Amino acid sequence: MLNNATDLLARLVAFPTISSDSNLEMIATLAHLLEDAGARTEVLLDEHGGKANLFATIGPDTGGGIVLSGHSDVVPVADQDWSSDPFEMREAGGRLFGRGTCDMKGFIACAVAMAPTFAARTLHRPIHFAFTHDEEVGCLGAQALCAALRDRGIRPSIAIIGEPTQMQVIDGHKGCCEYTTRFEGLEGHGSAPDRGVNAVDYAVRYATRLMELREHLKARAPKPPAFDPPHSTINIGALVGGVGHNVIAGKARVDWEMRPVQASDFEFVHDDLTRYCRDELLTAMQAVHSDARIETETVGEVAGLTPAAANEARDLMVALTGRTDVGTVPFGTEAGLFQELGMSAVVCGPGSIAQAHKPDEFIEIAQLNDCLSWLGRLADRASA
Repeated sequence: MLNNATDLLARLVAFPTISSDSNLEMIATLAHLLEDAGARTEVLLDEHGGKANLFATIGPDTGGGIVLSGHSDVVPVADQDWSSDPFEMREAGGRLFGRGTCDMKGFIACAVAMAPTFAARTLHRPIHFAFTHDEEVGCLGAQALCAALRDRGIRPSIAIIGEPTQMQVIDGHKGCCEYTTRFEGLEGHGSAPDRGVNAVDYAVRYATRLMELREHLKARAPKPPAFDPPHSTINIGALVGGVGHNVIAGKARVDWEMRPVQASDFEFVHDDLTRYCRDELLTAMQAVHSDARIETETVGEVAGLTPAAANEARDLMVALTGRTDVGTVPFGTEAGLFQELGMSAVVCGPGSIAQAHKPDEFIEIAQLNDCLSWLGRLADRASA
């Protein structure tokens, strides 16, 4: 079974499914493999037809199923110093190197390699496979998939998201909200700054406000703490604007994200920024140029995974893995979307998040073996 999983992982790594590009070839390959194993499959295209989700089922056509979920997209490799071709998997020292090996094609390869085992059993509850697009840029595929499941009345009860956790069972993580705020002012000669509206100036003031809010959030951390760090966070990813030293900048943008631990923090930040832009920044900008603007684009707002006292998915994974060190993580996944749909959800998969998004990304072969082992025990339990 390990050879099947590693061979498949090599095939999946060879698909350069960077989020900006299509994933259709990879999805078609996975659909074909699952169909050959006896699964009922459906490919769900996005609105442009260039990307797709895959939802497949083995077992009875009933509710109460178990979803094995993974995202097909990977982050870019541009400007990273790789030791070898990132889209040609190589093995060295018990590790498999390549873009996506741990995040998260390793889990997808294990799940699909186990499909014939699931199909050979008489399952009393269905096993579903959910493979999505665009997780890395706002969980867009999972949002569309969850909406489709809701519309069709498909009601699995458990979702296991195989993000790399070194097989630790994770029952909580923060939300992830990404934004781009754009500033449009009035260009002019740098010798007369008062005659223009410098978009960079106002972008800097906005970024400063974000940093102030970041400090306020530290004091709002819930007790007892459930996360590390225990408070909601704000990160400024980019501040870009202007065209030259002697030109009043007409345009600027701030790319930023927030990872809330509670809904009240989300509301606190947005309410504050709305007032600040309306009452201070825009008032000053439009006093000079009435057409000055500030607009915020929501790149993605993904719900966190809320720890729950009763969690069937957590209890199942503790039994299957033997790991009782259930915890939380600061990074986001698609798990909260499945939880919002009414499923119990956990994050548990092979590999380490410490390797994700880096050059020479790798997964340990031993981690794939561990993943295959608990998937085998899942087959036993689902057919008992």
